[in-house]
Amino acid sequence: MADILIVNGVVVTVDPERRVIEDGAVAIAGDRIAAVGPTAEVAAAHPAPRVIDARGKAVLPGLIDGHAHAGHGLIKTLGGGRGDLWYQACETAYTVASTEAFWRAEAELAALERLTFGVTTGVSLLGGGDTILRTDDPAYGDAHCAGVVAVGTRSVVAVGPTRPPHPRRYADPERGTERLVGFEDQMTTCRRLIDRWHGSHGNRIRIALITPTLRDEHVSGLGAADLDAARAQAREVRALSRDRGLLFTQDGHTTGSVKIAHELGLLGPDALLSHATGLTDEEIAICAETDTRIVSNPSAVAAIMARCPVTELLEAGVTVCFGSDATAPDRSGDLFRHVQQGMHYHRTFHRDPSWLPPGKALEMVTIDAARALGLEAEIGSLEPGKKADVVLLDLRRPHLYPANMPVFRVVYFANGNDVHTVIVDGEVVLEARRPIRVDTDSVLDAAQRETELMLDRTGFRALLETSDGFWRTVRAGPEFRE
Repeated sequence: MADILIVNGVVVTVDPERRVIEDGAVAIAGDRIAAVGPTAEVAAAHPAPRVIDARGKAVLPGLIDGHAHAGHGLIKTLGGGRGDLWYQACETAYTVASTEAFWRAEAELAALERLTFGVTTGVSLLGGGDTILRTDDPAYGDAHCAGVVAVGTRSVVAVGPTRPPHPRRYADPERGTERLVGFEDQMTTCRRLIDRWHGSHGNRIRIALITPTLRDEHVSGLGAADLDAARAQAREVRALSRDRGLLFTQDGHTTGSVKIAHELGLLGPDALLSHATGLTDEEIAICAETDTRIVSNPSAVAAIMARCPVTELLEAGVTVCFGSDATAPDRSGDLFRHVQQGMHYHRTFHRDPSWLPPGKALEMVTIDAARALGLEAEIGSLEPGKKADVVLLDLRRPHLYPANMPVFRVVYFANGNDVHTVIVDGEVVLEARRPIRVDTDSVLDAAQRETELMLDRTGFRALLETSDGFWRTVRAGPEFRE
């Protein structure tokens, strides 16, 4: 006996045989998939009290976002595209201008965005900018995790120390507190968040560890003492990730930084490196030899400055997934957009439309992404025994017709707004495009309220003004290219 039976859909399994079942069904018992196959066969063997008719819909594994940032959802419009102002906003918001209510509201907003776009699992760094994380106190991570749980998606929350020099000034304007926070303070926060949240709520919340990426400019620009501290701290964070069996991740890898990470002993199959632009042949070989995983963010600014060699990495046998790097002034959490961007990005580079066919691109936000996160045994495909993370995508849409070649249509033409129903852990959390656990208006109102309060605290309202380089120009001014 099943609990939920999905029938009459086009089931895109992404299983080892990559079966696509035109009139297919998925039976769910508890939080697991009980059976996948033709509707007549599965329905006869697995009757259920709740039947979902997926006629006219594609039935997909839940999508997986390999890289995004918590906190960004409430500051994504600041600076109008100017990177210098955006980084300033990140650093201020994530150290001295955010409260627990800010992190809770942003978490619910970001999780709701993911949910409505069919993203059931995603990595979220607890901050951003140049690895400015809100790890001075576990209360902010607590608020973020509670917000994700309220919506019902899965999240891999990456926490860790900021870049040396330490200590760094942190404040909470609501509490009226201010203090200098050192590396050990941040490590204590990380340990507490691991103990409280990792594997909780049916494994919907997992904690990952992150340490700032060391690039050539840091090696040459940091003083000897700070550089030694950065190296020692990276090794300490990595040792903790291995000791606790956690995913280890780093943001902003580019030419030379993978080699530095390898020399520090940071790489391995439980390491996920983000962006990874401009990698040398030697660094591609290092990733293959160490079985290090890569997340490419094809819509990010970093992908404009240099290319992540996704196709070369894949041919070398490296596991690569896609990430949204959301949210930011120019990108959302809609993974369909980033998949399509990624395909065209590499085809343009090779001047050859045969690269990254749609099936491979879909794998990079399902089964390959699950493998990159170390969760391949649990999620990423529709197979008996795996967690019941399922997305129903409405194919009865003008841009998705005529009704042939369904997987081709899903990858090339679908967008997040086509998502109709989402199931996580066997629980229906989105139905007919409406979230079940939370009220959308309440989430939006809380996000707006906390954004306004943050703007009042920081004096950043001027960053909402449209710049002179917005209208009637072919290229924005030099301040946009700093």
